[in-house]
Amino acid sequence: MSEVLRTEAARVGRSNQVYSAATGARVVAGCICLSRDKDKVLMITSSAHKKRWIFPKGGVEKDEPDYKLTAQRETWEEAGCVGSIGSDLGTIEDMRPPKEWNKDLQSIGKETGGVIKHPPRSEFHFYEMEVTELVDKYPESNKRKRDWFSYSKAKEQLLLAKRPELLEALERSAINKEL
Repeated sequence: MSEVLRTEAARVGRSNQVYSAATGARVVAGCICLSRDKDKVLMITSSAHKKRWIFPKGGVEKDEPDYKLTAQRETWEEAGCVGSIGSDLGTIEDMRPPKEWNKDLQSIGKETGGVIKHPPRSEFHFYEMEVTELVDKYPESNKRKRDWFSYSKAKEQLLLAKRPELLEALERSAINKEL
């Protein structure tokens, strides 16, 4: 895999984003960044919810035909993390309710036991990355914190953040699940 371009600024906006032709879901790529011994995973704070910990990820853009490149770019921009891509962790659909979830949909959800079928909000493509370098100054270093977590602590944080799709990516990774 080629070296990630270490840009000074993060890409912004959604005008060049890729959406699934089948479902309309936003296509997102990211990395589960593991320590060399696979005992820890690198997490970052959410830009929207500063107390929630998540994984680096972001929208695939039209000039990125290889989702691995998006995953590497987003991991650099959001976490200042560089490494080698290993396993493709597959596709995970984000089935959380849409952001524009309204009272009508909420009442229908109660009638059906909380299950509402809708197109996925996002289609995630995650890759496992073995971290080789953490850089102090990166595009979003002034917006986010980053830290290493054991499997159990990372799982706890993802449950608190209500991010089952990110937990699924962690579960698919080779992190040591005994810690």
